[in-house]
Amino acid sequence: MAPAFTEVLQLIQAAKQRAYQAVNTELVTLYWQVGEYISRKLESSEWGDKVVNDLARYLARTQPGLIGFTRRNLFRMRQFYDAYRNTEIVSAVLTQLPWTHHLMIIGSCKRPEEREFYIRMATSEGWRSRELQRQIRCCLFERAVMNPPKVAAALRQLQPEVTNIFKDIYTLEFLGLPADHSEADLHGALLRNLGRFITELGRDFCFVGSQYPVQVGGQDFALDLLFFHRTMNCLVAIELKIREFRPEDLGKLNFYLEALDRDYRKPHENPSVGLLLCATKDTEVVEYCLSRSLSLAMIAEYETLLPDKELLKAKLHEFYQLCAPPEDDMAEPKPSKPARRREKP
Repeated sequence: MAPAFTEVLQLIQAAKQRAYQAVNTELVTLYWQVGEYISRKLESSEWGDKVVNDLARYLARTQPGLIGFTRRNLFRMRQFYDAYRNTEIVSAVLTQLPWTHHLMIIGSCKRPEEREFYIRMATSEGWRSRELQRQIRCCLFERAVMNPPKVAAALRQLQPEVTNIFKDIYTLEFLGLPADHSEADLHGALLRNLGRFITELGRDFCFVGSQYPVQVGGQDFALDLLFFHRTMNCLVAIELKIREFRPEDLGKLNFYLEALDRDYRKPHENPSVGLLLCATKDTEVVEYCLSRSLSLAMIAEYETLLPDKELLKAKLHEFYQLCAPPEDDMAEPKPSKPARRREKP
């Protein structure tokens, strides 16, 4: 009878999740409305900051069981409203995240496009608060703006969303590897921390195998890591290098992709995609390798330590200044944002 009981349990869990989402939607909507009310009162000079203190005391006295409406939280609600009042992000997106996520994003992100970027990423990837905090510390937004992944034309044509799926740099600080680690150390640590590695890759990656056997002719080969990506509907081969990328590395990965497509790919699947994960890479060498290539492979770096966030923020500021249109030539494009804007909430 256990399988039947499991189905009932799944129904209960699904109902709980729907109930939680409904409560969260109402809560975030309420905080937005309260924040809007306070913001408009302060802007019109009807209220001063002291009135917010009086409001907090009034709510505490008249609603003794009410939690979360302290003076500090009331000002946070106002900050929440002010942060998104003039953006085009829809309210349906805002209400998909818990309030703690919003507090973290508002407290850590100053640019409107940065806040929207993390809202959309946290929603699509299903990040918990701990993972959201980690991705902010990893400077995912700064890197998405300054270092988008390099993609060959053939891969972009086959998988138009590929630049939103892969990264140029993957942060693997959770592996705890020493500076002089070997390829076997890297491989073993990734397998021991497979769940966290998949979170870093993205939620649509599904693990297939390690040292995946590939036979061509009379020879046996072993692919470091093999995944399947649900959205791209294809196998993803990952090769690891603890040194700088070399052009010949791409040839070996292309060989594996050809073998996967000929002998392992199912009829309904798209052609396989490859990822070379290297310790370092020369951007110009990568560009030369991919410029005339029909390869469906990408080259990315990995790092074993968290980056210097203040340094990256300073570089992003310089990047925006360089890309800003001159005052007398507004026709030049602004730097592209890593998140797409939509209709106003």
